[in-house]
Amino acid sequence: MGSDVPSGDVRLSARVFGVVQGVGFRFWTMGKAEELGLTGTVKNLDDGSVSVVAEGPRQRIQDFLEWLNSDDTPGRVERVEDSVSAAEGTFRSFRAR
Repeated sequence: MGSDVPSGDVRLSARVFGVVQGVGFRFWTMGKAEELGLTGTVKNLDDGSVSVVAEGPRQRIQDFLEWLNSDDTPGRVERVEDSVSAAEGTFRSFRAR
């Protein structure tokens, strides 16, 4: 099993809907995730939404999710569908895809 995954780390899987493509959303999301010390990915989806997968300590993931839902993001976030599960430890950094 993933014994190298720090205990207590969680994985956030989220889809962000709204005006979130072509506005620097991925770039700013990457910056916020790095600021919080999270690993994962962010990518544009064909339907105009953005997929975000992030792993890290539960409190930092919560802070990240609150940021995703705030007015501090570029563009206009209409809603965020999210789920949190145990971290899998598959990421080494946070990057845009």
